[in-house]
Amino acid sequence: QVQLVESGGGLVQAGGSLRLSCAASGRTFTRNTMGWFRQAPGKEREFVAAINWTGGTTSYADSVKGRFTISRDNAKNTVYLQMNSLKPEDTAVYYCAVGPTWFVPRSGDQYSYWGQGTQVTVSS
Repeated sequence: QVQLVESGGGLVQAGGSLRLSCAASGRTFTRNTMGWFRQAPGKEREFVAAINWTGGTTSYADSVKGRFTISRDNAKNTVYLQMNSLKPEDTAVYYCAVGPTWFVPRSGDQYSYWGQGTQVTVSS
């Protein structure tokens, strides 16, 4: 049974930092793109960042570029999202997901497995 478990969310003041982790179990995803998405209350889910299996290709939403960094540790089957200079508009539930092996998509439709999400709240 495939399971993705996100952790590291919480409440932080604007300008602060958080590091999210997503640990996969039940299968190895070392050849898959991994992505982070988020959904704020009343809004649609949106792409945040993605990374290919080698870590050599990354993609970021314009809204987080320069502030967030995605990385992965294939030995641990874990992907991370370092979030710096957080803003109140970053408040959302953050989800990690498993993508394809051959490219780095931004559309959630291209991702097959999803975690339960972790809440990030940024206070002003």
